[in-house]
Amino acid sequence: MDGRQEMDQKQQNVLALGLALVLLAVAVWQFTPLSQKIRKGLDLQGGLSVILTAKATEKSPVTSQAMDRAELIVRNRVDRLGVSEATVQRQGTNSILVQLPGIKDPQGAIKLIGSTGQLQFVKWDSIPAAQQAAWDAYLQQLDQGATPKQPPAIDATGSAVILNGSVVSNAQVSVNTQTNQPAVEMTFDDRGTQVWGQYTTTNIGKRVAIVLDGVVQSAPQIQTAITDGRSEISGHFTPDQAKRLATVLQTGALPVSLEFSSSDVVGPTLGAASLQQGLFAAMIGLGLVALYMAVYYKGLGLLTWLSLGTFTGIFLGVLAVMSQLGTYALSLPGLAGMVLTIGLAADTSILILERFKEEVRQGKTYRSAAKSGSRHAIGTSIDADLVTFVSAIFLFIFAIGPVRGFALTLMIGIVCDLTVGILFTRSMLMLLAESVIEKAPGVFGMKGGGQRAA
Repeated sequence: MDGRQEMDQKQQNVLALGLALVLLAVAVWQFTPLSQKIRKGLDLQGGLSVILTAKATEKSPVTSQAMDRAELIVRNRVDRLGVSEATVQRQGTNSILVQLPGIKDPQGAIKLIGSTGQLQFVKWDSIPAAQQAAWDAYLQQLDQGATPKQPPAIDATGSAVILNGSVVSNAQVSVNTQTNQPAVEMTFDDRGTQVWGQYTTTNIGKRVAIVLDGVVQSAPQIQTAITDGRSEISGHFTPDQAKRLATVLQTGALPVSLEFSSSDVVGPTLGAASLQQGLFAAMIGLGLVALYMAVYYKGLGLLTWLSLGTFTGIFLGVLAVMSQLGTYALSLPGLAGMVLTIGLAADTSILILERFKEEVRQGKTYRSAAKSGSRHAIGTSIDADLVTFVSAIFLFIFAIGPVRGFALTLMIGIVCDLTVGILFTRSMLMLLAESVIEKAPGVFGMKGGGQRAA
């Protein structure tokens, strides 16, 4: 029975080690070439970073709905710049952070972002046929959940514009009583009611484009004359799509005053220099840790090298995957988080090795000491890392700007560290303890025929 248990334990260690190596191989494939696979943040790539703060007025207090509208306006403005990897996100209750990596005209971008959003109801027939087809295809792909390339903006002027957004007094999500599908109800003021009533009476069956900053948001068809100032836009909407359209319609009714509270332009040369210095610091940190482990732990230091190498590979692979998904961009605080996680990964290896040596000193065999020592050490490491992980979560939730990148990098590093500790470091130590360490204990900083530790 003992022989079967030992064989099962060895098989488990081999399987765990094999899984770790498979993860490493997939990670290396994901982050190669490194310079192209991990997205760089604004502080490393260069570009523009601005924080827009909403100011309350008597007519338009700063509310959550008002900030939703403001964010939509800013996002549409940023999309028109054509900057890849641009970020628009809420910061706190009354601010919006905009980051534009690699922007070539920062001043033009600032002017465009800070301008007021313009909502228009445009005659669909006034739009050229080619643009109609392009926008129809675009809206259809959006309905299917895709992220298509935006067609050229609509430049509607003069008689092509039926109404502007200032006449919309309210808009909200509703449910169409006939189809039981989400719809959008909008209410016009007196002037809008009169103009809209006249137009819909004489143009039944025609379409109207709802345009925000040149971007077509919807193009419904007029089904009947609407003279009471209340219109329903129905179609194959999802709840989220209906909410977004309602937000667009309300934009003209409740404009939010946005002011630039900060504006920073980072040059690409400065960003590249910062990246080189950060990577240099990370490599120096990794090298010093590896040197210390080799001197102090001798042969077991090689195990630490392999563990750190596996950790680094899997860590970079996860960052590369998240970058490709658009959920991560490496920043200077993120580099600091990477250096810190190298220390955490080294700590996990040290805990495992020291507990292993301690249990050998207590008279256990190498095999028994590796099994029980690594289990207790990983338990201690999980407890310690959990405290750090929870702290990083709160930092990520409540911090703003690049500090969130530090917290996110730290959380990813902790998960990778524990994964490598359980799958690779513990399994490798237990396999070595079965025969290799006992045959040459001095090479691994041990002595005493498998019973004593150096």
